Amino acid sequence: QVQLVESGGGLVQSGGSLRLSCAVSGSIVRLVSMGWYRQAPGKQRELVAGINNNDRTIYADSVKGRFTISRDNALNFLYLQMSSLKPEDTAVYYCNVEQGWVTKNYWGQGTQVTVSS
Repeated sequence: QVQLVESGGGLVQSGGSLRLSCAVSGSIVRLVSMGWYRQAPGKQRELVAGINNNDRTIYADSVKGRFTISRDNALNFLYLQMSSLKPEDTAVYYCNVEQGWVTKNYWGQGTQVTVSS
């Protein structure tokens, strides 16, 4: 089993920055990918940024150039550095890990990010 706990969310003014962290515990036997998703009220959950087992990253068009995903080599933490935040970035942000010989997705409980105009 893999457990994920997000932190670092909060209220920030437009143009500000936040750094989200995701603490990863449990046994990762075959990593496929790690990522950050977000869900705004009334909207579907969407991929914000991802990083695969080859360190290849992918970003939603709406956050390219503003957000950066990273992780530590031990796979204990996943990070999302968010800069130049906009009100439309307001959402609950979720950490995701996809792993296992029979691939399974794991989710954190989410952390609220609110950007005021």
